[in-house]
Amino acid sequence: MSLRVKGISLQVDEVSEEVAAHDLRAIREQLHCTDVILIGMDLPKLFTAAHNALTAGLDVWIEPHPVDIGRRKVLRTLEVAALAAEQLRRGFPGRVNLVVGCEFSLHLAGMIPGRPEAMRLLVTIHWRRRFEKRINRKVNRLLARALGRVKPVFGGPVTYAAASWEDVDWSGFDYAGVNLYRTASNSAQFEVRLKQRLARAGKPLLITEFGCGAYVGGAQRGPGSFKIVNWLSVPPKIRKGNIRSERVQAAYVGDMIDVYSRNDVHGAFVYTFALRDYPHFADPLRDLDMASFSVVKIDPDNLDRWEPKDVFHEIARRYAVPAVQLAGGGRASIEQP
Repeated sequence: MSLRVKGISLQVDEVSEEVAAHDLRAIREQLHCTDVILIGMDLPKLFTAAHNALTAGLDVWIEPHPVDIGRRKVLRTLEVAALAAEQLRRGFPGRVNLVVGCEFSLHLAGMIPGRPEAMRLLVTIHWRRRFEKRINRKVNRLLARALGRVKPVFGGPVTYAAASWEDVDWSGFDYAGVNLYRTASNSAQFEVRLKQRLARAGKPLLITEFGCGAYVGGAQRGPGSFKIVNWLSVPPKIRKGNIRSERVQAAYVGDMIDVYSRNDVHGAFVYTFALRDYPHFADPLRDLDMASFSVVKIDPDNLDRWEPKDVFHEIARRYAVPAVQLAGGGRASIEQP
């Protein structure tokens, strides 16, 4: 069964509105995406990008992406975003969706011990089980409050981009969403656990993130692909011994699209169109693009300029297959009246 939602994410805070509009046209016309997750905390820029995406023919999933701010500010931001999303939805019925956050246990202070994000990441990976109940309790409390703010003012579908370790109560959401990467450690049971996740969700499942770096070994690392960068070096450098391979990244993403398609996942969003702080250099020790999840190579002399990578063409080939159609001719949707 084909994916109903064929998507990718785009981060809009770091680029001008004109560059974001150019990228969105490429996402629709060249990658053949049906949907895009728009990520950012600059709400005016986020909603300008959303309008441009809609006029380009893309359905939008608006994701305010708070990092290290208090929960009261998170809720205020979501309420403002929901009000703006509702106005947009009325002009584009059936095409506007809201993502109320991403991996709260990792990105928000106070969810798990450790203040800097890098320390929280280590805690999450190595000692997560010690804090699992506490993490899930706090995440679900915040999500319940978030739904209480957005549902009364936004009439479209709502989801959340959960970390794979978060046990979310999806009862108040329209879609279940999870950032799900295959790695060396979970590959043997990946599809079995995916089927279990689909059964538990009780509603359509969206894969809100997946991808890997463009180097030999990137497919085994998945979300940890960035770890080959020595950020303490000035400028940052790729650790010795890593070999660039765009084919590794393309094969991984293509295979994941196939896995999600045959397991009746509702939709999937490749992470991500462009990471401007991971530009491509000819020097392999400076080539941060190796560690990037981006599907395009960023020009270090002009961060607005890019070239497609092998993974770009792989996505375009798979997404060019027509989406599942309803009897009336439109794509499947569960938007509320």
